[in-house]
Amino acid sequence: MSINFRTLPNDLVAGLVNGVASVPSSMATAALAGVNPVFGLYAITVAPAVGSLLASSQMMQVATTGASALTASQAVAGYSGGQRAGALFLVVALAGAFLALFGLLKAGRLVRYVSYPVMTAFLSGVALVLVFDQSAQLVGYSPEGQTSIGEFFDLLRNLGQISLQSTLVGLLALAIIVVLSRTRLSNVSSLIGLAIPTVVVALWRPSDVQIVSDVSTIPRGLPPFGLPDLGLLSANLIFSAFALAVVVAIQGAGISQSYRNPDGSRVDASRDMFAQGAANIAGSLVSGMPTGGSVGQTALNVSAGAKSRLAGVFHSLSMLAIILLVPGLVSLVPMPVLAAVMIVAGVGAIRFADIGFIWRTAGSGRWVLVVTFLATLVVSVAAAVAVGVVAAIVFNFYSATRTVRVRALVQQEDGEIHIVDPPKGLPGRSITVLEVYGSLFFAAARTLGDLLPDPAGAERPVVVVRLRGNYQIGSTLIEVLNDYAHNLAQAGGRLYLVGMDEPMSARLQRARRFDLDEEVVIIPASNILGRATREAVSAAAEWLRQSGEDVETRDEVATWKD
Repeated sequence: MSINFRTLPNDLVAGLVNGVASVPSSMATAALAGVNPVFGLYAITVAPAVGSLLASSQMMQVATTGASALTASQAVAGYSGGQRAGALFLVVALAGAFLALFGLLKAGRLVRYVSYPVMTAFLSGVALVLVFDQSAQLVGYSPEGQTSIGEFFDLLRNLGQISLQSTLVGLLALAIIVVLSRTRLSNVSSLIGLAIPTVVVALWRPSDVQIVSDVSTIPRGLPPFGLPDLGLLSANLIFSAFALAVVVAIQGAGISQSYRNPDGSRVDASRDMFAQGAANIAGSLVSGMPTGGSVGQTALNVSAGAKSRLAGVFHSLSMLAIILLVPGLVSLVPMPVLAAVMIVAGVGAIRFADIGFIWRTAGSGRWVLVVTFLATLVVSVAAAVAVGVVAAIVFNFYSATRTVRVRALVQQEDGEIHIVDPPKGLPGRSITVLEVYGSLFFAAARTLGDLLPDPAGAERPVVVVRLRGNYQIGSTLIEVLNDYAHNLAQAGGRLYLVGMDEPMSARLQRARRFDLDEEVVIIPASNILGRATREAVSAAAEWLRQSGEDVETRDEVATWKD
């Protein structure tokens, strides 16, 4: 990696800004997972540097995120207080190993199959769950419930039990962050929103307001180094780690694709997965929280003027300096203030504009959005992604069956070709040319069979079906076309299939379902648009004449003149 000394000051400033801003967010995500807030700080001492040095995306900052914290929280929820930290570090290490494996297997190519509505609903749902999770801590209440939304409704039912002092401190932090986010101080609004209420609480000393030191102590010195406890390994923990890796991979891919590299190089989702995996493995060795591509930290990195991947290195170094020099100040931070930081981040991460765009465009994406969003609220984060992907597949299959269209092509006296509705029933001794639109895969092929004109009652009907541009020739479509060809043959007619390339034609011939040259004639595509259709019409007209029939041209809807 070459160093550009002229842009080094920009990366240094960006790294310092990121490091300071990471203090509240990293502590808040650790608190969200129900572990010592210092674990969030420890993660930042290594993850941004390792991630930035290895990732293809030079601007992406690997840091603690709400989505990864929520997933980790669900993974270690069943462990007692004494084992929870050890289980967390093991989950982080395993997730890192899975991410590294994803990168080596080039799994970045699979991200393209996660649809835009699924990604939008997932990220927005996680953000809303984050808000639900932190609302109780903001007001000093310990909720009961099996899910985040259940705990939130429990809070609403027991508003009389909230701590007024905690609520005032939390609201003060919220107000400062929201107001400053609309000014030139927006980059450090979270830091100021953390500092001022901390000073107020230190001077006021309210009895009902928890501070970080009430939850756990923050020791001075380097993060402790240690290997994860393999004695805590279980099938559930392995599955949870895999789910965490999937969440980090998907979110990281979305972030890396959103920011161009300053040197013009292309981003590689697979390489970024490997980088995030290495960052998590390194983080697990220093008692760190899970990390991944962070939307907020990456945006802050860019706005702070970062010019290269060195900003991530300075990000880690600045956090290390904070832990070594001022750990006592960190321990004074009120827990409601950390909740306020996460609530602001959660609300800001809800993609209102994208949700509105998807909803306005209608179609199956609207329902995929709803299903994924609701799943994120009521099931685990990883399960919500799986539900969204399955919903997208199901709705897309359903939409495919509804987008199949069959139109008739009618040649006029002046040679112009009009596109009209096909006849319900085929006319006899005529050539009907049909254009097929839409996917013809699986159930959509059955829909095509229902839309083709009925040959019953016609004498020697001929149908030319144009399939140019349709490459999904599966067994279902072959069976549908075979049945239609038999029906035409029973009426003394014939089916012509035109516009297919050589591989498609060869696939139809290998199927051995057609009586080729008797019931079905295949005419391959030509480089000249319309030539294959004209050849089919000429051949069909000649076939009718040889059988002693005159080609009918009187029906303006159903015929094509040779």
